[in-house]
Amino acid sequence: MVSSIKLHQKIYFRKQIISVIIFLFSPIFLFAQTVVSININGGINPASAEYIHQSIEKAESEKAECLLIHLNTPGGLLNSTRDIVSDFFASTVPIIVYIYPSGAHAGSAGVFITMAASVAAMAPGTNIGAAHPVSMQGTTDTIMNTKGTNDAAAFIKTIAEKRHRNAQWAEEAVRYSVAITEEEAIQQNVIDYIANDDRELLMQVDGKSMEVNGGTKILHTKNASIQSDEMGFFQKILNRISDPNISYILMMLGFFGLVFELFNPGAIFPGIAGVIFLVLAFYSMSSMPVNYAGLSLIIFGIILFLLEIKIISHGLLTIGGIISILLGSMFLFRRSPTENIVAVSWSVIITTTVVTSLFFIFIVGMGLKAQRLKPATGGHAMIGSKGEAIDVIDPSGMVKINGEMWNAIALSGKINAGENVIVRKIKDLTLFVEQA
Repeated sequence: MVSSIKLHQKIYFRKQIISVIIFLFSPIFLFAQTVVSININGGINPASAEYIHQSIEKAESEKAECLLIHLNTPGGLLNSTRDIVSDFFASTVPIIVYIYPSGAHAGSAGVFITMAASVAAMAPGTNIGAAHPVSMQGTTDTIMNTKGTNDAAAFIKTIAEKRHRNAQWAEEAVRYSVAITEEEAIQQNVIDYIANDDRELLMQVDGKSMEVNGGTKILHTKNASIQSDEMGFFQKILNRISDPNISYILMMLGFFGLVFELFNPGAIFPGIAGVIFLVLAFYSMSSMPVNYAGLSLIIFGIILFLLEIKIISHGLLTIGGIISILLGSMFLFRRSPTENIVAVSWSVIITTTVVTSLFFIFIVGMGLKAQRLKPATGGHAMIGSKGEAIDVIDPSGMVKINGEMWNAIALSGKINAGENVIVRKIKDLTLFVEQA
């Protein structure tokens, strides 16, 4: 009986010791939790989509509590947005999209990404909403634009319903450019939290149950460490050249390089640089809604400039080239309701058109000037040259021109020895001269 009591007492004390150990060391276990954090600051494009995809894979492999995405974007490409949303829904870790810092906004494609997150949050002084573009002429949407709007509206409604958010507002954000502040967003069930910084946000979501692919996950983020994941070098390059303005400038520089090489065969460097610029430009444009009619107009404009060098058109070809490049630059990218950043800035268009025009006008001017120059070599180079009569030229004799002795014939009258002469004509190595 006594031994049985002692056994129970030992078991009881062991349980107490284990409870104390768990209580003391539980903060250590909590501190071991990590949150992977990334920043999306700029347009949504293939580079940012790949960056998010790799960050999700990293969070899953490291069994992180969640992936925290700081978002500040004017919008971007719909195809890249669809890839990001698909990755969100397939993720086994919760995705937190945090519109941050103050002054940031999630426009156009950013609305889709925010609505698709497991947790949507905003910092004070931020806003969310879409900017519905108009055509270049300011007219109403075309049939194709209407189809694109309907498709985008259906897509964002699906996202909102899956995440149990305000589907009506989401549709209005696409159709009518509705934009709201963080306070309005939380009141209208567009986002879940408002937080001043990362730590405050992680404390708010701590203990919440999140729906992920394959089940649910309870977040333990109160004391989690934040691990930043930076964009790779090549991703940064692709992200930079995916800006339509950069792509446009690279394309024009590529054309300039090839033109230099055509007019200066053997220069090598301009040709190599031109090809590299064109490859980079076309690579970045491959993911953008390029209007090939606009691209054709730009190429046609450059051809007109080249023809001006060969054909005297009194400036008509130059004027046509300027108009063609200007119109082609305006129409280079197609516009859509969800891809409002895919457009070249007017300042870039005008500056590039002016520089291109001045460049080719300079080439044309140099070509015409070269045509007016007196030949520097050959027999015709002697015409107009001055020399001295070696003996009496009546009508023939010898003259000294540029240190060389020539047979000469006087065109008018007798020329005495020692008098200055000027060459008026050359034929069969005989100079026809007259007194200077």
